[in-house]
Amino acid sequence: MGKLLVNVFLVTFLVFLGHNVEGLGVNWGDISSHKLPPKDVVKMLQENGIKKVKLFNNDETILNALAGTGIEVMIGISNQLLKDLVNPDVAKKWVKENVTRYEPKSPKGVNITLVGVGNEPFLRDYKDTLTNVTGPALENIQNALNDAGLGDTTKATVPLNADVYLSPSWNPVPSGGFFRADIIDPLNYILKVLNKNKAPFMVNIYPFLSLFYGNGAFPFDYAFFDGVSNPLKDKDGVEYTNCFDANLDTCAAALAGAGYGNMTIMVGEMGWPTDGNNYGNVTLAEKFYKGFVSYLAKGKGSPRRPGNVEAYLFALFDEDRKSTLPGNFETHWGLYYDDGTPKFPLDLHGNKKTLVSVPNVEKLSKKWCVIKPDVKNFTYLMTYACDRADCTPLTNGSSCQSLNDAAKASYAVNAYFQNNQQKDDSCNFEGKATVTTKDPSQGTCNFTIGFKSLTSLSPSPSPLPSSDHSDAKAPSSSSSSTSPSTPKFLAFASMGISFLVSLFFM
Repeated sequence: MGKLLVNVFLVTFLVFLGHNVEGLGVNWGDISSHKLPPKDVVKMLQENGIKKVKLFNNDETILNALAGTGIEVMIGISNQLLKDLVNPDVAKKWVKENVTRYEPKSPKGVNITLVGVGNEPFLRDYKDTLTNVTGPALENIQNALNDAGLGDTTKATVPLNADVYLSPSWNPVPSGGFFRADIIDPLNYILKVLNKNKAPFMVNIYPFLSLFYGNGAFPFDYAFFDGVSNPLKDKDGVEYTNCFDANLDTCAAALAGAGYGNMTIMVGEMGWPTDGNNYGNVTLAEKFYKGFVSYLAKGKGSPRRPGNVEAYLFALFDEDRKSTLPGNFETHWGLYYDDGTPKFPLDLHGNKKTLVSVPNVEKLSKKWCVIKPDVKNFTYLMTYACDRADCTPLTNGSSCQSLNDAAKASYAVNAYFQNNQQKDDSCNFEGKATVTTKDPSQGTCNFTIGFKSLTSLSPSPSPLPSSDHSDAKAPSSSSSSTSPSTPKFLAFASMGISFLVSLFFM
């Protein structure tokens, strides 16, 4: 009996330490002006014990770096290709060029286990342009994988936003979950394909967005995993102390209602930004991730889906070229800064080892670009700089919002200077800026230093006295900030702006 107790204690202890967090992966996006060498990033993944990676495209250099590592890889197909993939021949060609060529079954190949067909194609913002092509595209890709002899190890799925399911207003609890009526037929098509091929249902869940879109109405503590004093009560006395469990179980109830109660649910994106919003900061991000990793380590799961949960953290790195249309936090989702440095300590496996940096990253010289003391009018300079570099930390609720106008202008020109690899002519600004070796960082606002990147954008000089000002873009009018520092929208975001705000307030 004593030996049994010791064994039970040992198993419990190991689970607590997190050795069961086998289903934890990361999203690796690349909407960045400066990218790290993929081989070095892969070394970092291996040192951190990260065994699953989700990509939004199929960059050959990244895939080659992953070859032979055994890391499970999910690759993506853009929404723009879905209409073309309705043609089975196009799907076969795509699989041949993007999956088969990487020999996913070979120990020396890329271990491609999942293919994401589109990304959140049922968002209401798409106005049904992708609704009727997603299912056929999914089926054709999976059939092509099957025909290539890969269907047993490589599955196709559709990463969906959590707004595809909801609970009725008269019964806003997880057990009442159902799929949106406007997409039920095309979604049933997808579910049949997934079920036939034993592929997972993938959904993106963001407790942060519940807070963001809740506008103060969403209970703060429900976004985390520390427990709450007033749990959400479902039928049969089931209680929910966090919105992740409630969201996951709403999905499970919707699947059960559609006849697929045993289908595997996989979380495609789950994360917390570190800047760009009152809720988006390093302190809360650290709290969220540590809570979520501990949650996964326990292997308890949710009330309707007990057991291990498989999830991909969003995201690996900050991406300064992402659209800020959803919010100024969009460029700050990374566990790492864009130079490969962790933002906070995080133990993924319970071995008291925190995240390690990407190796071989060479920082630029310790120098910054700042506005000269006698300059009084710098509105145009901020507009010019922030249209070409990420100034979201200057916006309301962000890490640099408390700076005075002159310091904000310095932040903007420095962001531009570092973005251009500290080239001599990128800190001119009509003679209004100068290079300094004194760090101008203040409080929570960090004036960053760039790093050497082989994939940087072609450097552009700062405006000279003879510059034609006609190319300067005005700051975005959609920003919540009153300062002229919001960057233009440079690319599609990798996640939708629509979201199931809260199961607690529907």
